[in-house]
Amino acid sequence: MVPLDTELTDLPQPLRWREWMARVEAVLFASAEPVPRAVLARVVGSDCALELLIEDIAVELAGRPYDIARVAGGWQLRTRACYADAIRAAQGDSDAARDLTPGEALVLTIIAYRQPVTRGAIARLTGREVSRDLIGRLSRQGLIARGPRSPEPGAPYSYVTTPAFLALFGFDSLRDLPDLEALQDAGLLAEDGIDLGMPIAGEE
Repeated sequence: MVPLDTELTDLPQPLRWREWMARVEAVLFASAEPVPRAVLARVVGSDCALELLIEDIAVELAGRPYDIARVAGGWQLRTRACYADAIRAAQGDSDAARDLTPGEALVLTIIAYRQPVTRGAIARLTGREVSRDLIGRLSRQGLIARGPRSPEPGAPYSYVTTPAFLALFGFDSLRDLPDLEALQDAGLLAEDGIDLGMPIAGEE
């Protein structure tokens, strides 16, 4: 196989830029997962300003039903939110976020904001038992994974969110999580007096 010519020195700069744009868009189009910078860098020249290139692609996609989003530390072509109902109608199903039960959504929220956090700590925070089945469902969906063992007695595993969690909710990193105080002020975390910003009873 002939190595891919990434530098394209035989092309004038405008045509070289257009070819790099096409390559990056093709790679994003072919991938179902967010594509990290290191992967995109394999198809462009060493002097390519990748962020500027992606900005130019985004400008060209204005008015299209999809755009480029920075998700989970990479980039992904994603359909615009206004077309979600049309896509669900065509596919005959709903997205994973809508499939979460209220209990699963609550536990996932706690893990997102308090990670790494154990199942016991989640139970203490909510005042209710958190079943292994619930944790297993979130794990099978790829939204959470095991974190480090806790120093508490028995050294139980803690849980953390995954890149799939970021991708599902359109976050680039955990820093993009909605402001906790704003969620509490809106009453979205008021169920049973749960306060994710307060220490869990029995924890330092």
